[in-house]
Amino acid sequence: MSATETAEKLYGTDVTEERRREALRTGRVPVAVYGLGKMGLPLAAAYAEATGNVTGVDVDDEVVRSVNDGECHVGGEPGLAELVWQTVTDDAFEATTAGKEAAAEASVHVVIVPTLVDDDEPDLSIVEDVAADVAAGLEPGDLVVFESTLPPRTCRDVLLPLLEERSGLRLGEFGLAFCPERTSSGRALADIRGAHPKIVGGADAESARAAELVYDEITDNDVVRVSDATTAESVKVFEGVYRDVNIALANELARHGDRLGIDVVEAIEAANGQPYCDIHDPGAGVGGHCIPYYPHFLIEPFDADSRLMETARDVNEAMPGYTAELALDGLRAEGIDPADADVLVMGLTYRPGVAEIRATPALPAIERLDDAGATIHAVDPVLDEYEAFRDAGASIVAADQLAASRIASGAVGEETTLPSPSYDAVVLVTAQKQFERIDVPELGGEGDGDDRLVVVDGRQALTELRGDGRVRYEGVGLDG
Repeated sequence: MSATETAEKLYGTDVTEERRREALRTGRVPVAVYGLGKMGLPLAAAYAEATGNVTGVDVDDEVVRSVNDGECHVGGEPGLAELVWQTVTDDAFEATTAGKEAAAEASVHVVIVPTLVDDDEPDLSIVEDVAADVAAGLEPGDLVVFESTLPPRTCRDVLLPLLEERSGLRLGEFGLAFCPERTSSGRALADIRGAHPKIVGGADAESARAAELVYDEITDNDVVRVSDATTAESVKVFEGVYRDVNIALANELARHGDRLGIDVVEAIEAANGQPYCDIHDPGAGVGGHCIPYYPHFLIEPFDADSRLMETARDVNEAMPGYTAELALDGLRAEGIDPADADVLVMGLTYRPGVAEIRATPALPAIERLDDAGATIHAVDPVLDEYEAFRDAGASIVAADQLAASRIASGAVGEETTLPSPSYDAVVLVTAQKQFERIDVPELGGEGDGDDRLVVVDGRQALTELRGDGRVRYEGVGLDG
């Protein structure tokens, strides 16, 4: 059907709420979702499922082609491939690179493109470019929703003026809301459909009302309307900052373990049994496209004292180097010069099961080991691309080389055993599920008690090796 002939509006209309909901459910309110990446594609597919009339916009021709063929270019998301195929087959979802044309047809515009960080400074260039495309097609009664994580006040100070200037309209003729995505890789559809309450904040009350109506159709959970768009922007940033600061506390406590002579992880777990305490887990570092960056959305743009957030960033950024130093110190304690050592780094993605390496702690850990002269090997069964790690000095080991009969690998039969490489140290950075079937002590060769394998457990995933005479166990926050 032609959206220009049949489109209905949700903002600034006097029709009943039930009529607006019915129009949204039956596709009479065309939706454009801008950005079909790891979070954008699940969001667009969920919108298509709920409304039956979605155009996805992306700058990548191949992404657009794959979507229009009913294919899913985002892996590791349960149910997403099936939902993309179904919504495309039902003519509920199509994709295009023509953002301005899609904007001209849509009544609801949902933006979920990346906010970049360049030298710790938030870079809004992609968001602003998309906003300009939206403005080119903006009409009275349209609603613009930003889900991209933004520094607080971006909607008010940057995007609203841009939309008004480029469209010739004013707030009140169109609506603007901020409704942050609250999804994690590997569970995007579940999160979008209602794992968490949806936050909604409008540039005016009518924008908030319209956005609340939209998301009440998308999610099964509560829709929480906050005072304004700036508050909604702050909610998302505060969530990430809380986690970064909390992890930094855990990491700082973990570094007290040797001096205290205790297992810090055990103490944290016991402390968390009290309802007012919720200390996170220490670890080899904080990665991903969210937590390491969100503090900079508050630190850099605003002239305010941010010592706690800055210190937390410093603590967490130091953890990969600290983890590598545990390995280097362990090697020296075993009488091995790091320059003569073969070190295996296990787990290169920033979190288990997700093929994403942005800000992964594995990279700086490898760089520190390389600086010490060690020969570095790296393995990750989740990844296909290893260029960054090779550039840092690591050679890549196939997972089926590591005690093939003990690792989940379709390349080798269950009863087949290949000779395992021999290492002086193993550093676990990310605990991939497939690693559970590796007999880690065997990676050190035969061993005779005088040349134990140094094992650094960066994720409390190898605790069963504490006390194992074949290894020298060093854990982040754990008593060996």
